[in-house]
Amino acid sequence: MTADPTRETVKPRAASVFDVAKVAGVSHQTVSRVLNDHPSLRAETRQRVLDAMRELDYRPNAAARALSSSRSRMIGVLSTSSGEYGPASIVAAVEAAARSRGYSVTIANADGLDPRSVDEAVRHLADLSAEGLVVVAPQTQVLEALAGLAITLPYVTLQALGADGGGTLDQVIGARLATAHLVLLGHRRIGHIAGPADWVDAAQRLSGFRAELAEHGIDANDIEIGDWSAASGHLAASRLIARGVTAIFAGNDQMALGALSAAAGAGVAVPSQLSVVGFDDVPEAAYYQPALTTVRQDLAEAGRRAVALLLGESEALPSVHPELIVRASTAPMTYTLM
Repeated sequence: MTADPTRETVKPRAASVFDVAKVAGVSHQTVSRVLNDHPSLRAETRQRVLDAMRELDYRPNAAARALSSSRSRMIGVLSTSSGEYGPASIVAAVEAAARSRGYSVTIANADGLDPRSVDEAVRHLADLSAEGLVVVAPQTQVLEALAGLAITLPYVTLQALGADGGGTLDQVIGARLATAHLVLLGHRRIGHIAGPADWVDAAQRLSGFRAELAEHGIDANDIEIGDWSAASGHLAASRLIARGVTAIFAGNDQMALGALSAAAGAGVAVPSQLSVVGFDDVPEAAYYQPALTTVRQDLAEAGRRAVALLLGESEALPSVHPELIVRASTAPMTYTLM
């Protein structure tokens, strides 16, 4: 039988507030109070309504909720480097944490080198009625620009300005863990591939590297600057290997990958002739050849804590301590290149 093209497919009606009220055994006003997080509701009543919403697959109209409650229930994310592993992972964690609390997330990307772009991104999020901002922007210029803006929105940053570290993710401690590991393996000629100079994370990792070497009476003379990419890590590592280092601490795992490639190209065996440590513990790090020793940061927890602080669920933003993950790319120093 041929279908009649003039007939419209009848779609099932979406559940309404009144449907939820009927299933939960409450008034539609009570359902509205649950949607608007009214504090006077009893916990068991709230739970009955939430269960009914789940049963009916009820999806409230976000615009209507914002109008009725005079709140957007939206968190803005100011980002400048969504393509990098760390910032991208934090943005994803912020979105998940916000969603679990009934908030949506809108992302505004800014140029980390242009203070005017930062101002425009913040104004854009404010115009969308964001209730607060999570700043996932690791460049020094962005944090300085934010400090100079007359921002009325509450905001949380995951980085702290200055080489001494601080913030949610303590880059200095992580760098010291990586460097101490190499020192304890007997290495005394240790090179560092730092990230871009305008990144707070890169400056703090470099600071931690220098501080740890100084504590052991070792000079930090072998430093190259990369741009977080494997290509820049390859070039920087080639220079360090030519200078005779026996170990390299790379500022991120991508640059460490470049260092492994540079060593292979120079005929230098890792780890018997050169130890390599990265930073971040990207999902692929365990599958590098050899598997990469690196510093792991709990980026998801950092994002959750930022949202909790922004929403007033905590009074401080405690640091998420990094962890050294030892794999096959490091070994005791038994060989000197030069």
